[in-house]
Amino acid sequence: SKQFNSSPAHRLTGSPSPAQSNNHLPRSALPPCRPAATITPKRLHPTMPNNIGFIGAGMMASSLIDGIVAKGIRSADQIYCCDIYPPAREAASKKGYHTSKSSSDVCANADDAIFLAVKPNCIRGACEGITESTDMGAVIVSIAAGVTLESLEEALPGRRVVRVMPNTPCLVGEAACGFSLGTHATDDDRTLVKTLLDAVGVSMEVGETLLNAVTGLSGSGPAYVFQFIEALSDGGVRAGLPRNVATMLAAQTVKGAAEMVLKTGKHPGELKDAVTSPGGTTIAGVEALEKGGFRAATISAVASATKRSMQLGGTTDEEMQTNMVCDDANAMDGVSPKTVRRTS
Repeated sequence: SKQFNSSPAHRLTGSPSPAQSNNHLPRSALPPCRPAATITPKRLHPTMPNNIGFIGAGMMASSLIDGIVAKGIRSADQIYCCDIYPPAREAASKKGYHTSKSSSDVCANADDAIFLAVKPNCIRGACEGITESTDMGAVIVSIAAGVTLESLEEALPGRRVVRVMPNTPCLVGEAACGFSLGTHATDDDRTLVKTLLDAVGVSMEVGETLLNAVTGLSGSGPAYVFQFIEALSDGGVRAGLPRNVATMLAAQTVKGAAEMVLKTGKHPGELKDAVTSPGGTTIAGVEALEKGGFRAATISAVASATKRSMQLGGTTDEEMQTNMVCDDANAMDGVSPKTVRRTS
């Protein structure tokens, strides 16, 4: 076990009042601002250990850590993590990672990057631990849903911050992540974060307001696909297949089709047409899907989840309409309106 000394100062405790949304952190809940400091990324110095820290060691964090270590990007000895729950610490310790109850210990040892891998209502405590740390070299990477870059930068004055939206296939090394850089983040931070995220799947940089769309598509998307696989399996059972056979065939069909899109580079519509013979079985099935509103329902699911993500992030209806119109104009180059305003 690599249990290192823990300080009781920064425990990830404290839940918001029931009136507060779990995904929206009001400014009043954030630590007071301190004067911004000039920060030099320590990883530019080859003598530094390049340790990575995780505040929170739950399933998402452990999946990221395992992928990073498995790909050889960092060794187990370069990972520092903390969690208030003993089972999470024990699991991390068994893998050779340094563990603690305290975020202050992670901040003292992680000089390259610190991941905020806690629930949105625990971000306040995590930020307090970071702001009281004397070492300000590590980039802060938040995977807390709905906590904006603006909120994070107010809580962490002068710090380089990156916001990430991962998804649950991270647990099997097949994540689809979106990320956005904060005001002070550097090109080195971009390269580091992308390298770490690509260890568990693929990552795409987008403007911050487009992270809501990432949430609606890839963040929530696994649930839509699971529902589709379940429906395919039900169809197989309806046609006479045993449940286990139907589910296996359904899941492998979805996996195989996805691989064809990724590896061939062809448009999904082109691949669909290649399977659809005139007057054949597939076009009969496609017709049934169209009659059932399959395409429209899927588009609506992504749009509804995107809107809900914006609401949970504190976006008003008026701001929502403005952002969606502006995002349409900026979507081609991946620059969000907020990014344009922040850097102009």
